[in-house]
Amino acid sequence: MAKIASNIRFTIDGEPVAQGRPRFGKGKVYDPEKSRNFKQYVKLVASQHKPEKPIEGQIQLMVEIYRSIPKSMPKYKRELIKDMKVRPVTKPDVDNYIKAIKDALNGVIWRDDSQVVTLVVSKWYSENPRVEVNVIELEG
Repeated sequence: MAKIASNIRFTIDGEPVAQGRPRFGKGKVYDPEKSRNFKQYVKLVASQHKPEKPIEGQIQLMVEIYRSIPKSMPKYKRELIKDMKVRPVTKPDVDNYIKAIKDALNGVIWRDDSQVVTLVVSKWYSENPRVEVNVIELEG
């Protein structure tokens, strides 16, 4: 088991945004505006927790995504959500959420997202939408 060199935890308040499909125009590839704005917000929040210099070594990344409960959700399902028995199985996929988050943390928390050697992501419903991020720098 790898030893922990450092641990950075922070919460990104608000509705999580998944990485959108790239847009093409005038010979360039563009990030959709909603994705671009979310990444800037993640970068801003992360910069308040950044190390003196970006992490250079191996990283374990744990991310919990808490989406808003849909207004159309029946009352009985809302109760199951409170007991954490019902989770989002609809799109967007967790990989689309994590792509936006990892991109935003490049150069802020770590040098490059290729350093992530372990990734644990979970998706939940909550009345308090947010993303909880735990970056663990591993020794070695």
